[in-house]
Amino acid sequence: MLKMFTVARRSILFTMVTGFMTLSALAAPAQASDPKLISTYGDWAAYTFEENGNKVCYMASKPTKAEGNYKVRGDIFVLVTHRPAEKSKNVFSYIAGYTYKTNEEVTVMIDGKRFTLFAHKDMAWTSTAETDTALSEALRKGSKMVVEGVSSRGTKTKDTFSLRGSGGAHDAINKACGY
Repeated sequence: MLKMFTVARRSILFTMVTGFMTLSALAAPAQASDPKLISTYGDWAAYTFEENGNKVCYMASKPTKAEGNYKVRGDIFVLVTHRPAEKSKNVFSYIAGYTYKTNEEVTVMIDGKRFTLFAHKDMAWTSTAETDTALSEALRKGSKMVVEGVSSRGTKTKDTFSLRGSGGAHDAINKACGY
């Protein structure tokens, strides 16, 4: 069940990241339009796009600081996604820019609140919709988020995000997707 859940979330997020990064070389598993920027809010941006005729809304940010003893690392993003047609809201996902170590937890700290994510390849998610909602609420109200993980090579990383504008971006995707 967890593997099926992971694959489904990975497929959804792969589509969003493809649009977000606007790299035509990445092919999404579903038919999706190019994302349209709703607006930027501090260090966050809000977007919408159509996928198989259904609206998807998401907010995204990059870290203000990325720490770790690594030589090469890809792009790092945090996203929160709404898919009203699937009755999916506040799906938190993290793109690490490297492949995670197998069975290693990823931690998210927001102003003293700790969340644990599960990782698969280069992405991490929460395990429940309730945790997604709690994490999204903490994002809206918080000031700083720190994500820590371990790469498949054993490199520990610590990424720091400003949450300035996260509330505005969340409000924008709520409005755009009718939540």
